[in-house]
Amino acid sequence: MYRYDEFDHAFVSARVEQFRDQVNRRLSGELAEDAFKPLRLMNGVYLQLHAYMLRVAIPYGTLNAKQMRMLAHVARKYDRGYGHFTTRQNIQYNWPKLSDTPDILSELASVEMHAIQTSGNCIRNVTADHFAGAAADEVADPRPYAEILRQWSSLHPEFSFLPRKFKIAVTGAPSDRAAIQVHDIGLHLKKNEAGELGFAVYVGGGQGRTPLIAKKIRDFLPEADLLTYVTAIVRVYNLNGRRDNKYKARIKILVHETGAEELTRQVEAEFDQIRDSELKLPEADIRSIEAYFAPPALADRAEGWEALARAKKADAAFAAWVGQNVQPHSHPDYGMVTISLKPIGGTPGDASDAQMDLVADIAERYAFDEIRVSHEQNLILPHVAMGDLYPVYQALEKSGLATANAGLITDMIACPGLDYCALANARSIPVAQEISLRFGSQARQAEIGELKIKISGCINACGHHHVGHIGLLGVEKKGAELYQITLGGSGDENSSIGEIIGRGFEPEKVTDAIETIVDTYLGLRLDPKETFLLAYRRVGPKPFKDALYGATAEAA
Repeated sequence: MYRYDEFDHAFVSARVEQFRDQVNRRLSGELAEDAFKPLRLMNGVYLQLHAYMLRVAIPYGTLNAKQMRMLAHVARKYDRGYGHFTTRQNIQYNWPKLSDTPDILSELASVEMHAIQTSGNCIRNVTADHFAGAAADEVADPRPYAEILRQWSSLHPEFSFLPRKFKIAVTGAPSDRAAIQVHDIGLHLKKNEAGELGFAVYVGGGQGRTPLIAKKIRDFLPEADLLTYVTAIVRVYNLNGRRDNKYKARIKILVHETGAEELTRQVEAEFDQIRDSELKLPEADIRSIEAYFAPPALADRAEGWEALARAKKADAAFAAWVGQNVQPHSHPDYGMVTISLKPIGGTPGDASDAQMDLVADIAERYAFDEIRVSHEQNLILPHVAMGDLYPVYQALEKSGLATANAGLITDMIACPGLDYCALANARSIPVAQEISLRFGSQARQAEIGELKIKISGCINACGHHHVGHIGLLGVEKKGAELYQITLGGSGDENSSIGEIIGRGFEPEKVTDAIETIVDTYLGLRLDPKETFLLAYRRVGPKPFKDALYGATAEAA
């Protein structure tokens, strides 16, 4: 993973001291909240429903054991003993004191972490495939390019005050595990017929009030032109994006209103003006950054397969966990482990300080000191030998981290909702917990198969409900919480926005509605290999509407 150089250390340290001065002036009353707000947001500090919240950047979701231990330390010393991992591959602390935030940022800087641009109308944390650098289906590791984008975008003088927040995601495999088509810019790393690396470029995706799938505006962009072309896109957006209406300020609205063809023309014209500028990436610089992300030296461990077979035979729970939470690695003697942060009945994405410390210990001992955060709010150990899976599982199991549900119905994404967020209309966490308890049986989950539920407590869609196979949106109606259901969404390489299925459900009726949807699916699927999403795309919404509302009832 990337290591700070002298510039990085000086840059982050100076930023901490600058923010310390700003906080001191705010606390003394010298700086009013209206003036302080944009300053704190650019340093990841929100004012939530009950307290301040600090969002810490985990660039492209990659961190090491020392950094994870620091996150645990911050949770213990400055918060209430836990942190919340987010869909932006970051971590949030929900209860820090404003007066403590400079000290928190100073301690984070000591392990090469920060909170710069985790909020505000700027380029946010660049995200990537959580299996990057390890996946068997990968064309190339996307993280070096995410790091190049991070360095370029940090406090960029031209792009620090955009019309609205701006999000970039990069993937390097045919299977899109970074949801690039629902980002402002999505980059798909690929090779052309000559074997050269480059990117398919998608622009204008996003969720929230107006969910849209991105448009592909370039099928192949040479890697040397990455910064030049992204600059052209953001420059066109910065010039033409709506600043008069925050609901229409995202680049997705610009693409929609201008048209993909015309926007592409404008981007290409700007690109032609700057393509041979200092932004063009020398191959030596790309390869230099790439060297930081070289995979660990993975020794052949063929003997581990026998140990794995014995352990699976002796421990059925372990066998289920391997089957669900371990994915193929590019090295046949290793696997990629998903550590589920979705215990049955728990809060999705939360981890205690003790759990974070344990993950750090395991990563050091068994996983070459690498940890990832997925946009699905789980943790990943990308390099674990087959022969080490059982001791890893045993350690996780003792700390409540061995839930075998990756990709199943209880592996839900959920935003903090009305329990924390000042923008929320409804709660997300209790709904997720009730659904998890209803479907917690391992046998039931296995029968249902792959099914992604995603829950948002408001239209801002921090829970990615638009691209859930089943999406839940909490709204407020006549002073009460109501949950709108969408079906058929997906954030993969075949992205789609879910369809609203009908009138909303009261909180106490949501889980029953989900069960009705699931039972309808089980009754109509062609065979167990036909997933919920495939079945829905085959039959459409009608059978589900009929089951929920009655064949003759008006679903409105």
